Amino acid sequence: MSKSKENWNELNDKERSIIQNKGTEYPYTGMYNDFKGKGVYVCKRCEHPLYSSEDKFDSGCGWPSFDDEVSNNVKRIPDADGYRVEIVCENCNGHLGHVFQGERLTPKNTRHCVNSISIKFISI
Repeated sequence: MSKSKENWNELNDKERSIIQNKGTEYPYTGMYNDFKGKGVYVCKRCEHPLYSSEDKFDSGCGWPSFDDEVSNNVKRIPDADGYRVEIVCENCNGHLGHVFQGERLTPKNTRHCVNSISIKFISI
């Protein structure tokens, strides 16, 4: 269950840099890049459900990758660079990363490239 704005989790400086200011963590440094647990990934700030572990795959890019999202919970917006598509939490607009299509890495042909620092894992 998502938290209301009044109850959002407090973010530290590093989390704010990525989630609020649209930063990017270094590849292969995030705690969820190689993580294989079963459960759901939620937004670090508001705990809105974003991704199922069933949709996580190893893309080799250095960030957690998912080929699908929880329906209607991840918003896609044109990136400021004019080339990429940014993904944000639908509930709080927290920056997650970018989505890429056409790479043929999975049958769904989609890769959500997500900063580990933007998400929190909930085991099932």
